[in-house]
Amino acid sequence: MVARRSLGRRFGWLWAAYAVSAYGSGLGFGALPLIAVLVLHAGPAQVSALSAVGPAVGALIAVPLGPWVEFHRKRPVMIAMDLARFAALMTIPVAYALGRLGFVQLLAVSALVATAKITFGAASGAYLKSLVRPDDLLVANARFESTTWSSIAVGPPLGGAAVAQFGPVTTVVADALSYLLSALGIIAVRGGEERPRETDGNRLRAGELLDGWRHILTHPGLRALYLNNLLVGGLIMATEPLLAVLLLRELGFPPWQYGLAFAAPCVGGLIGSRLASRVVARYGPHRILRTVGTLRAVWLIGLAFVRPGATGLATVIAVELAIIISMSLYNPVLATYRLEHTPKDRLARTLSAWSISSSAAIAILSALGGLLADATSPRTAITAAGLLILASPLLLPRRSSPPPASDLEPATAGSDPRHLPKPATRHGARSERPLA
Repeated sequence: MVARRSLGRRFGWLWAAYAVSAYGSGLGFGALPLIAVLVLHAGPAQVSALSAVGPAVGALIAVPLGPWVEFHRKRPVMIAMDLARFAALMTIPVAYALGRLGFVQLLAVSALVATAKITFGAASGAYLKSLVRPDDLLVANARFESTTWSSIAVGPPLGGAAVAQFGPVTTVVADALSYLLSALGIIAVRGGEERPRETDGNRLRAGELLDGWRHILTHPGLRALYLNNLLVGGLIMATEPLLAVLLLRELGFPPWQYGLAFAAPCVGGLIGSRLASRVVARYGPHRILRTVGTLRAVWLIGLAFVRPGATGLATVIAVELAIIISMSLYNPVLATYRLEHTPKDRLARTLSAWSISSSAAIAILSALGGLLADATSPRTAITAAGLLILASPLLLPRRSSPPPASDLEPATAGSDPRHLPKPATRHGARSERPLA
């Protein structure tokens, strides 16, 4: 079966590195909002600010880094970003042990981690496209997607138990160490990497800062998917801190139930990601993006009806399961589409622009959600997000687009013919996965 074939030793190391960091992040899922609520006694506005200000500042810092990554080798950049996240996260347990942990530090760490995440994503997507055959891109993205959801299924319950047993910063330490191990795994990938073309004096031109957005907005298919993803991703993420306050504070859910509510539905991620290759082969990427892109928007409103006790827990699990099955099927298709429809010499800037915009959308919508929750209630803000997301399918592309002509030309001197894309009918794309 195509989904089980080997993609090579180097991809194996890259996948292992990704798995380590994904499982570490699963253990640390929601760690900063949890610390803000349980240790610093933050309210809805502060918790939403933590989800908004950090990514917003990180996105701003990352703007010039996309073009910079484009013209540098990608593997050293990925290693550096993993080490930066390790160092930033480790300041939290140190400050907690010294009794000096504060909300401003959480904001600063959130911003640094967001910057490193965007930069890592820009480098890793370009690196992946050069590492595997074009007809293996969807398989590779589906494997990353499957790993992500399995890590969230396992991580949060274990993380909740660890927090209850060893204290609120335990999972932050685990997350930090996972980035260190990821860096070691990426070092083990080894192998040559093509040197990117150099700019005049290796200095960035002002216009190159906008090349990623220019490519997205002039490509009809990418433009539609980009705008849809900003709205859907921003609204889903904006409900996370609101749901944390609703479940932990207003409805009195213990931390282990809070973790379970997000972990149990993640088995749906294994289902969706494993189906991606099959359904794209049968129906084509365009139909999957349209159909599943619509389905992933209809479930969020269900979180407005959460109640205390077992019924409320079951409601959260059911809604999250439906969202996750839809997203885990949609995401690899979107990621592959994005890689196929972006020229190699503009890939890092495009992925960086996409991630920066996503972070900005999450920041803005999280801030608005926090303000609305403060003025009304977290439940009202979640309801508003659930209603607004129902309009997102109107932004999905109505017709398919062929890959760029530059990626369909015969191999030139110095290029690898294995890296010529296959027709787009065999592939799709994914959303905001770090490695594509």
